[in-house]
Amino acid sequence: EYGKRQHKVILLHDNAPTHTAKRVRETIEAFSWEILAHAAYSPDLAPSDYHLFASLGHALAEQRFNSYGNVRKWLDNWFASKEELFFF
Repeated sequence: EYGKRQHKVILLHDNAPTHTAKRVRETIEAFSWEILAHAAYSPDLAPSDYHLFASLGHALAEQRFNSYGNVRKWLDNWFASKEELFFF
């Protein structure tokens, strides 16, 4: 199942003003990303904001990438390094 979704981006998108700026909307449209919407500023609806993205943010803090391919490789390795329970 993962392999079928591997090249598809589904963006979890709230309606915060920074996420609805014209440039953001244009980028989303240019890449043909699918939007999975939820209410703006509702961390209670997105527990991943507390655990997954906090952990990912800390890991990314010191990273510098020079290509999209390097970003993808780093993210693939980071997600693969996590135990299944990390995501629950």
